[in-house]
Amino acid sequence: MSQENRKVLLRIRNLKQYFPLKKKGLYVKANDGIDLDIYEGEVFGLVGESGCGKSTFGRTILQLYKQTDGRTMYYGKTLDDIAPQYYLKTIKNLHKLKQEQQKALAEYEKLQKEYDALSEEQQYAKHAELDAAKKKANDDLLDICNLIGGLYILDDFSEVSKAYENNYEIALKRRKATEKLAELSAKREDMLVDKKNTSSIDRNIETLNNDIKTYDEQLVEAKKVIEEIRKPYLDNEEFKKYDAMLDNGIDLARLHYSEMRLLRRDLQIVFQDPYSSLNPRLTIGQIIAEGLMAHNIFGKNSPRMQDYILKVMDDCGLQAYFLHRFPHQFSGGQRQRISIARALAVNPKFVVCDEAVSALDVSIQSQIINLLQDLKEKQDLTYLFITHDLSVVKYISDRIGVMYLGNMVELGNSEDIFADPIHPYTVALINAIPTTDPDGQRELQILEGDIPSPVNPPSGCKFHTRCQYCTEICKQVVPEWRELKKDHFVACHHPLLKEED
Repeated sequence: MSQENRKVLLRIRNLKQYFPLKKKGLYVKANDGIDLDIYEGEVFGLVGESGCGKSTFGRTILQLYKQTDGRTMYYGKTLDDIAPQYYLKTIKNLHKLKQEQQKALAEYEKLQKEYDALSEEQQYAKHAELDAAKKKANDDLLDICNLIGGLYILDDFSEVSKAYENNYEIALKRRKATEKLAELSAKREDMLVDKKNTSSIDRNIETLNNDIKTYDEQLVEAKKVIEEIRKPYLDNEEFKKYDAMLDNGIDLARLHYSEMRLLRRDLQIVFQDPYSSLNPRLTIGQIIAEGLMAHNIFGKNSPRMQDYILKVMDDCGLQAYFLHRFPHQFSGGQRQRISIARALAVNPKFVVCDEAVSALDVSIQSQIINLLQDLKEKQDLTYLFITHDLSVVKYISDRIGVMYLGNMVELGNSEDIFADPIHPYTVALINAIPTTDPDGQRELQILEGDIPSPVNPPSGCKFHTRCQYCTEICKQVVPEWRELKKDHFVACHHPLLKEED
């Protein structure tokens, strides 16, 4: 299926994750400006050498690390579902934000004129500054347009602010009522199992259902008001230009801790080490139960929870008699199944598999990969599958992204990456894969040179210090992220295109 027909689950733009060092002003630039769309239902493989920032990227998009810069838009829920505080803050500061964006745009346009007047060699040195100014102007614009689209063209935001603030207040009430309803519904199910009278809780549930119905109706009316404000501008060409930016996704990077907790159920992770990621003092049943109770799927003493846990264990290939055992009593493969069971028990939409099979024996790796694939189909999951092993990622992934020193350098469908790699680094990684080809069609080639420091990475293309195709432009200018073939992207000044391409 082409990318245009698929729904985006996560849209990541200019993601940066810098870790400060003790020496003032120095940072480890683990992720240094990554753009990526992850689609619903796909397995996106992420590969690269150790230290390239793969695991940091996976943890950052889940906000286990608070990202330094950029946007991580999540579309598994809507703004009305979460009603984040940044929504209200943006709406209340529309006028100020527009002034800041116009100032950033003017600065960019000024730098562009200066850049155009320079010689090619001088432009190399100025390119990074120009690129940063462009991103600043665009990011400030997105802050406004993601919420109000073409209404950005207005000079007076008072009517717009009032309408959107009303929408926000209703959405916030609805969210709180929905949370309370889920909690009461779980209690009611437990009472039914214990054959208790549920009449009192039934009345509360009915009241909440009516409240939610009322809020839904109010949201429909609130959106009609917004559409009435937009209607006079529908034929305006400038309005149309900015209306395309209207976005109902949730920017995970801007959520407060309490708001992010509302989405933890949707966004889960399976860690590399199946032993250190499990609490040694808890039994397997208790480990799986933690998430279920944290997200109010079951109460602490729910009579239904054990049966549910046993079903989850069975789905993950774990025997029922394992329930009361501790992590140290299991093999590495069994422990990783436990980690998978813990993550999937809360019915997530997106799972980061962070080197989930690299610590296992080769014979066990295939079992775990098959399990992940089976569960993906059963639960309609989306995976970010992180690994340094290209042979593994080729087997499980729909698309593959290749990372080098904090940046994405190539992205494409799995078969295209292996059949027709474009970036010299990708070619080098593939050539370094051991082969059992008896005819010796491909000679093993080891990528030479050390990975530069992420504290002080090379200017221009970061791979230029190890690339046999390096020229002066590679040393000075950061390569543009381009779609050179259908759904096949690369950041390289000298892409390795075949003649027929």
